[in-house]
Amino acid sequence: MSDTDFISTDMILDSLTEGVFTVDPDLNIVTFNRAAEEITGVPREKAIGSKCFEVFRANLCENQCALDRSIKTGGVFLDKTVDIISSQGKKKPISIRTSALVRPGGVVVGGVETFRDLSTETALRKELSGKYTFGDIVGRSTVMQSLFAILPDVAESESTVLIEGESGTGKELFARALHSMSFRKDKPFLALNCAALPDTLLESELFGYVKGAFTDARTDKPGRFEAASGGTLFLDEIGEISPAVQVKLLRVLDERAYVPLGSNEPRTSNVRLVAATNSNLKELVHCGKFRSDLFYRLNIIRLDLPPLSQRREDIPYLVEALLSKLRAKTGKEISELTERAMAALMAHPFPGNVRQLENFLEHGFVLCRGRTIDMEHLPSEISQVKAETQEGQSTGMLRQAERRLIIEALQRHNGRRKETAGYLGISTTTLWRRMKEFGLV
Repeated sequence: MSDTDFISTDMILDSLTEGVFTVDPDLNIVTFNRAAEEITGVPREKAIGSKCFEVFRANLCENQCALDRSIKTGGVFLDKTVDIISSQGKKKPISIRTSALVRPGGVVVGGVETFRDLSTETALRKELSGKYTFGDIVGRSTVMQSLFAILPDVAESESTVLIEGESGTGKELFARALHSMSFRKDKPFLALNCAALPDTLLESELFGYVKGAFTDARTDKPGRFEAASGGTLFLDEIGEISPAVQVKLLRVLDERAYVPLGSNEPRTSNVRLVAATNSNLKELVHCGKFRSDLFYRLNIIRLDLPPLSQRREDIPYLVEALLSKLRAKTGKEISELTERAMAALMAHPFPGNVRQLENFLEHGFVLCRGRTIDMEHLPSEISQVKAETQEGQSTGMLRQAERRLIIEALQRHNGRRKETAGYLGISTTTLWRRMKEFGLV
């Protein structure tokens, strides 16, 4: 008799890291593996023979049971995220996959569900939300962390700030972050796109006008410098302003004063100026398209925002933040992307930067009817071929982040596994298994 004769189905199921159980057509549990015991906290002896909804008490059990639907339709439901109630009464997030068990001839004899514990990933997201965000800005890349490190000091100063970066990199988000951390935070924050207005309108928007300044000027109108008094004025696309407006803006920076259209009386400006451009102002100076004296007045503190293509490691964290934003906007409970969809995003060049990433995810929200965005929900311009070659990259990055979280949790609790497991919301057995997987023991 060979060694393989002693291998049973239970031995195979118990070797898996995912929870697995099977049910008969009436949803009575027939098999229940060891990982299922660990995740639910329910012993196998108690689970077998019970209804699956009595063991899991998930938020889909009452009227949207994926396993019941699989049995009734013969279909497969992938990557559903649900919350179950463990035997200790704690809510625990899991990802499930369900399928009907079908005999030859098409007779459905029950169903099978596999599931994995998302508690560590959820804890990871909470950890990341504090460590890798700055207001509405998200980033764990070295360059973004460097920017985060200096933002508080820049915010506390009164110096003019120039933010350079491609369109869609989040220049206004940085300007708002600087305002919200400054002593001006209780005063107005006003933004103006300088490229959106012709010269005459831009000048009146900035400096205002007095009654009679031109034909339709029937009353005085304050400009942005007056309206933002005591606060922050953000001027986007500063490289597009004409030489005439450049001269008047230079006077505001030099003398803290401006003159409304149609007036001869200067007014004092108490505004912090933050300017932004997707052009290289230094090159515009060399070409004679931008005044050098104004450039040097703006370029006291410069923040260079990298394009998304140069900080791809931020994409998973941006996706998490944008999904949360879109859930609040649409009311849809879409919680994640499949690995191949995430890999496709990781491989995309993103000429439109973060704004384009948000557009892709919004496209996915429109087309996705479930809880998980897959390739078919994303725009056709995203290459699936690239996704397949890059799939391991995104998965590996998430595993590295999970490993780092476990290490930090162990350090926080001086290596005490029971306390670490409690902090992460997982069992000590699961913690031990993850530590072995990551080479930490």
